[in-house]
Amino acid sequence: MQLAKQGKRLDGRGLLDYRGPIELNTEISWTAEGSAQVRIGETVVLAGVKMSLEKPYNDTPDEGGITINAELLPLSSPEYEPGPPQIKAIELARVTDRGIRESKAIDVKKLCLRLGEKAWFITIDIITINDAGNLFDAASMAALAALKNAHFPVFDETTGVIDYHKKTTTKIPLQKEPISVTVYKINGSLLVDPSSEEEESYDARLSIATDEKGIISALQKGGVAPLTVEEIARMMEIAVVKAKFLRNILNTELEKKRK
Repeated sequence: MQLAKQGKRLDGRGLLDYRGPIELNTEISWTAEGSAQVRIGETVVLAGVKMSLEKPYNDTPDEGGITINAELLPLSSPEYEPGPPQIKAIELARVTDRGIRESKAIDVKKLCLRLGEKAWFITIDIITINDAGNLFDAASMAALAALKNAHFPVFDETTGVIDYHKKTTTKIPLQKEPISVTVYKINGSLLVDPSSEEEESYDARLSIATDEKGIISALQKGGVAPLTVEEIARMMEIAVVKAKFLRNILNTELEKKRK
């Protein structure tokens, strides 16, 4: 794309500017323990949190766990079809998962109720409502918002029954707030939040998950073009700044809803 080489974009934004509006809504689903919808420009992603009690894995008998799934709904793009998960959906779930898992965002030991017998397992389902580019950042932001919005369901230890119609005041034990930012390389230029048209032209991309202290927890490269050491360093700098920007929006919106 020649515009990118000139430092320009189709919609007139700067290379490091996000589309507006960036909006966040929570409690989208009453049947989920936590849920959030994120809009970045015309891209809309929904994330829901469900919890279940399971037997811990044998090698981590004192820990609960987390699983992330992503579904690309056909209504969100004419490119998506019903059926088994597409490669893009698998990668979207994997990038989001790694940012949360590798940062140790959740204190999984606090999810354990009975050593080797019973622990809470958290499932995050990511669903695309409209794909107008940059699903990675929208999904990461939605997943974090849903986790922060979630409350444990009522559990009767005597009967072993979970009442999913009632929620406690107990929240998921979050230790960190990771957000993944994907930086794209197009014709030698680095940019964030690509539109659908820009995504079709990228040479390489790097998804970088950082927490509120700017500590990097996960990296994942995409695209066929190589990246120099200098480009990777610059991408990481951009990701730290933009993750802080997105996290501030997320926390500001959540604070507004609590008041």
